[in-house]
Amino acid sequence: MPIQTQGSVRALALVGPTSAGKTTLMEALLLATGATHARAGGGGEMVGDSSPEARARGHSVELNLAGFEFMGDRFAIIDCPGSLEFCGDVDAALPAADLAIVVAEPDPAKAQLLQPTLRELERLGVPHALFINKMDQARGSLQELLDALAPVSAAPLVARQIPTWEGEHVTGFIDLALERAFVYRPGEPAQVEIPEDLKDAEAEARFHMLEQIADFDDELLEQLLSDVTPSRDAVFADLVREMQDGLIVPVFFGSASNGFGVQRLLKALRHEAPLPDRAAERLGVEKGAYVLKAAYAGQSGKLAYARVFGQKLDDGAELVLPGGERCRAAGLFAVQGANLKKTPQAAVGDVVAVGKVEQAAAGQILSLTGEPQLLKQAVRPRRPLFAVALAAKNRKDDVRLSGALSKLIEEDPGLSLTHDAEARQVLLAGQGEGHLRLALERLKRRFGVEIDTADPKTAYRETIQRGVTHRARHKKQSGGHGQFADVTIEVRPLPRGSGFQFASKIVGGAVPKQWVPAVEQGVRDGLARGPLGFPVTDLEVTLTDGQTHSVDSSEMAFRTVGRVAIEEALKACGSVLLEPIEKLTVYSPSPSASNVTSALTARRGQILGLAPREDWRGWERIEAYLPQSERQHLIAELRGLTQGLGAFEADFDHMSELTGRLAEEASRGAQRAEPA
Repeated sequence: MPIQTQGSVRALALVGPTSAGKTTLMEALLLATGATHARAGGGGEMVGDSSPEARARGHSVELNLAGFEFMGDRFAIIDCPGSLEFCGDVDAALPAADLAIVVAEPDPAKAQLLQPTLRELERLGVPHALFINKMDQARGSLQELLDALAPVSAAPLVARQIPTWEGEHVTGFIDLALERAFVYRPGEPAQVEIPEDLKDAEAEARFHMLEQIADFDDELLEQLLSDVTPSRDAVFADLVREMQDGLIVPVFFGSASNGFGVQRLLKALRHEAPLPDRAAERLGVEKGAYVLKAAYAGQSGKLAYARVFGQKLDDGAELVLPGGERCRAAGLFAVQGANLKKTPQAAVGDVVAVGKVEQAAAGQILSLTGEPQLLKQAVRPRRPLFAVALAAKNRKDDVRLSGALSKLIEEDPGLSLTHDAEARQVLLAGQGEGHLRLALERLKRRFGVEIDTADPKTAYRETIQRGVTHRARHKKQSGGHGQFADVTIEVRPLPRGSGFQFASKIVGGAVPKQWVPAVEQGVRDGLARGPLGFPVTDLEVTLTDGQTHSVDSSEMAFRTVGRVAIEEALKACGSVLLEPIEKLTVYSPSPSASNVTSALTARRGQILGLAPREDWRGWERIEAYLPQSERQHLIAELRGLTQGLGAFEADFDHMSELTGRLAEEASRGAQRAEPA
């Protein structure tokens, strides 16, 4: 790994649930450091959430990127959307952060909301700290809040501060590492003497903090057991090392909207945030730019928003993609929200936009070594949870729609596009209904394409109840050579999941060998749409006899008679509708698990089992069979039952017989959709 160069930029990821105040904290950091000059919402212009879609929703729907300088140190901010709907935009960016600041509200009832974020940071090995926001609205004790938060973190939460109160309002804090008290004031907090009535509480809280960090430092533990007061430098060194190694999660608090606690957080970040070489080693980047996100920016074309590692990146530098393709950085831009400013060079650790790297994608390394570089661990793709079938309202927009969808999917890895040839549908899939609504809004605003949507069609099948033997003849004479073919077939049902099998027992050349494949193809043609309107499966067709004509028999005639034979035979076999059944693994907080199982049962689900989710305290793992037709809109209901936290994985498992009203409705729908 390269030696850390002087003047490098450290990257902070702001993460946490929607409404915790991540973007507000970013704006407060920018204001406190002079990167902006007026408070957002008080006449100042916000740097984050600049897109119309984010403004309309009142929360982030994509990454916000910005930077600031504080006391000679430079920082880049990666402000991440909090909703699981938009997690695809976060997956590639989060591993590149030096430190994640998890923003939370001071409400013990909302502690559970942090668990998905904390589990992901722990999986990635990204050091993180907790910032309890909105402390001006806090009610109740800090200990009650920490007790509620402790179970959701694998590493111990170490309170770095305790609040001071005046009546029911937080008016300041005591810094336990510095042993100093501060009163909230606009801008820089004012230092005051620790109030006499809080000295015992401060001493107790500080000793508890020292006990926590002593669990990872034998020398400090020995000092505490011997009643030796450790030096302040030793305490700070332990706090820094243990946070950077992921052994502890320090807890700060304040109110971003008022600027309270922001200066102390900045000073902690300045001394304690890791340098970029740790993130570079974690990713496996030697020298290059790691792509956080790709996006199209009007006339600027495609931009790769990337973090620079190992050495400075110059405008015009040659870059090598993972596949070996070479390109040049055709323009470097400093990023401050929606504003881009041309820059000739990017420092180590900085986040910049790189122009005209058309093949770059999120989660890739643009190598500066002259050779391709691959990540140590590839970004884990998100499985889609919700899909819609879409088509341009105006047919003349079809070509434009195709290009627009390609760009959207490049920008947002949480989206995927598939073509269902059987259903004749183009399916756009994503992480939830809100996610796809956002994509459709962008299609209209940015590309001028209006869309009609429909639910995806369910891949029903049909099978037979009994076997038959059937003879069919195809004879057509219209002058010249005619068409003649005669076959006898045996049809019998097979066990579920067997598919279609074809056999020939022709002897004596009743059907010449070269035309037996044509009969099979004709049978396959006939099975494409059975009496109920769906493809037929789980049966065996055996060709047992036939007749030919020396002049009029042909491959086409035998293909035609094969189709006629199976279509006529199926009418006597008794059709049964089959529906696809998926196996779902649903993840839910424990308090919501009973409501989730009830919701699955109401959708004709069969619960297979319920057990604690591995390594997730207070969560359940529910396994169930669910008809594919019932999965549409499940994610919206699931998240409504779980404070937005629930998720599932679905895989096809088997086909099951469907009868009654639902079968009749499915068949009528297929008959109505029958092509002319």
